[in-house]
Amino acid sequence: MRNKDTLRMLAKYLSRYRLLIAISFLLAIAATVMTIYLPIMIGSIVDLLVGANKVDIPQVVSRLTVIVVMLISTSLCQYLMSLVNNRIVYNTVRDLRVDAFSRMQILPLKYLDSFKTGEIVNKVINDIDQCADGLLMGFTQLFTGILTILGTLYFMVRINYRIALIVLLLTPLPLLITRFISRNTYNLFRSQSQLRASQTSFIEEMIGNQKIVQAFSRQKNTLKEFDEINEKLTETSLKATFFSSLTNPSTRFVNAIIYAVLALTGAFSVIGGLLTVGSFTSFLSYASQYTKPFNEISSVITELQNALACASRVFELMNETPEIPDKADAEVMTHADGNIAIENVDFSYNPAKPFITGMNLSIPAAHRVALVGPTGCGKTTLINLLMRFYEVDNGCIRVDERDITDITRESLRRNYGMVLQETWLKEGTIADNIRIGKPDATMDEIIEAAKKAHAHSFIMRMPEGYDTYIGEDGGSLSQGQKQLLCISRIFVALPPMLILDEATSSIDTRTELKIQDSFARLMKGRTSFIVAHRLSTIKEADLILVMKDGKIIEQGTHDELLKNHGFYHDLYNSQF
Repeated sequence: MRNKDTLRMLAKYLSRYRLLIAISFLLAIAATVMTIYLPIMIGSIVDLLVGANKVDIPQVVSRLTVIVVMLISTSLCQYLMSLVNNRIVYNTVRDLRVDAFSRMQILPLKYLDSFKTGEIVNKVINDIDQCADGLLMGFTQLFTGILTILGTLYFMVRINYRIALIVLLLTPLPLLITRFISRNTYNLFRSQSQLRASQTSFIEEMIGNQKIVQAFSRQKNTLKEFDEINEKLTETSLKATFFSSLTNPSTRFVNAIIYAVLALTGAFSVIGGLLTVGSFTSFLSYASQYTKPFNEISSVITELQNALACASRVFELMNETPEIPDKADAEVMTHADGNIAIENVDFSYNPAKPFITGMNLSIPAAHRVALVGPTGCGKTTLINLLMRFYEVDNGCIRVDERDITDITRESLRRNYGMVLQETWLKEGTIADNIRIGKPDATMDEIIEAAKKAHAHSFIMRMPEGYDTYIGEDGGSLSQGQKQLLCISRIFVALPPMLILDEATSSIDTRTELKIQDSFARLMKGRTSFIVAHRLSTIKEADLILVMKDGKIIEQGTHDELLKNHGFYHDLYNSQF
């Protein structure tokens, strides 16, 4: 993303706080005007002190009083400006985070599946934090710095335009240095942000899979991989810091030379009677004030380069095409009968490599459909299409003779009950996790559902039963216990259609047999899709779809497929 585009998007967010920005600018103007006027007051006092027995004490005291009032007022304005700037920046950061997180909720799963979790987390947290730091420096120093430069230049011209002209001619030197350095730092800061995202992603992945790392004794390899990423990040960070650190000393060196030239020129002017001592004192103060903002602005520009590099990554996420929204006239499906038709459906993860082509299928209501086939044959893909997690490229899928694109996603998915091999439990009580499928479920309904899922006994052994608080992703619960809780959700919600994708893969055989019996009763009168690698669990299915390479190569009942002596026959016998 180009800097101009990033700046434009940032400006849209900042424009929400126009009033606060206006107040900040007014406070900055007030503080800068008083700061700039101080050298004039000090110069006038110096002129009042020149000459024996010519000191005007009342005037000196009067002007010193004004200086003290101005200093107090300047400090107050700077304090208030700091408070206002903090509010602007952190409100903007809050809005950025909310919008980034909201965008993630409507991004297609295809996008989220193509990035590591840690990388996306890094964009929403670290990159926005870096952006906040740059913006805060920009608001605090950039505007006041520009005002100070313009104000001090005006007063220097008023005191002596010839010497002011020298200052003006030498001004481009620090600006050229700053521009040269900022060009080099942007790409380095962007690389630093990307490497930081990779590091976050790697750490998140290793912490989440520490058991596997230790089980395969991969600690040394993991440390080696981490060291490689860390070393790259260190090198890039050092280069970025080196170039950004060059700015201040370089501009200070140039400004010191400018100050020396001005001091020498001003001294000769005093000797020649062109300047008073007081005016020369004021001019030197202005020269110092004039060069100081260039140092600050150069630091701000470096920080802004970092902020823009991070902001561009955040806006890349926010500019991603969201999933196709529901149609304006999309209807809400209250209770599906469960008649499903798949008509000439094409789908591919990569447009260059077609996966599912011309699929046709008709499933009557209340039928149990089993999906079997080797890993990667398209079973889960078909389920993702039924649930509209992915959109078909061509053709359509109908539920009760209605195209699912004419139905709201929320109501379509509410009509499905889904248990996956991968479990997900949120931080909260066991009861809260079970009632996810039906938020208004009573405690009696939750207990009844847990009993049907054969989860009640282990729940009652927990310290506080159904009120036991579990951590992220189930905390210390076993994988089988997590899966039982996920199955309990289905028995609470009782949706008209079911999807069971390896729903009992982590459960012991004895418990699985009991759950299969519960599932059999639950599936009566409901259209059900069952994915299972253990073919013995799907013998009773009304229809078995045998898939391979995204195609349905065989279909029929268990007995029919065995008689055909085809792919299913070989697959079934290979397990026994």
